[in-house]
Amino acid sequence: MRDEISAALMIVGAVFALIASIGMLRMPDLFLRMSSSTKASTLGVGTILVSAAVYFGELGVISRTMATLAFVLLTVPVAAHVLGRAGYRVGVELSDRTVRDDLRDRYGPQIDREDIEVDAEFEGM
Repeated sequence: MRDEISAALMIVGAVFALIASIGMLRMPDLFLRMSSSTKASTLGVGTILVSAAVYFGELGVISRTMATLAFVLLTVPVAAHVLGRAGYRVGVELSDRTVRDDLRDRYGPQIDREDIEVDAEFEGM
């Protein structure tokens, strides 16, 4: 029974990882890509870690997987928020379908890309 539960959790985690990768391809701008991939991949990694804990069933494995899960749940959303905020502040374009920009009043109008100085080594990227 434990093997079937572990396999089901592993499949659910793989499906969430697939959804995250599809979100990366389908979403129109950086902010939506980050949102969809962060949420889905966190759920995917979480269910895969729980699957490993269920499969092995040992205290050492369970404690390590739960510690890893806690670390992922705490760091991935914070990292995505920081990257999104940095992207907004340097002027990453919003999608044409964006209806409302709530941060415009807080950070001012988006920076024009022509005003940003780029190091010579990154210019070709």
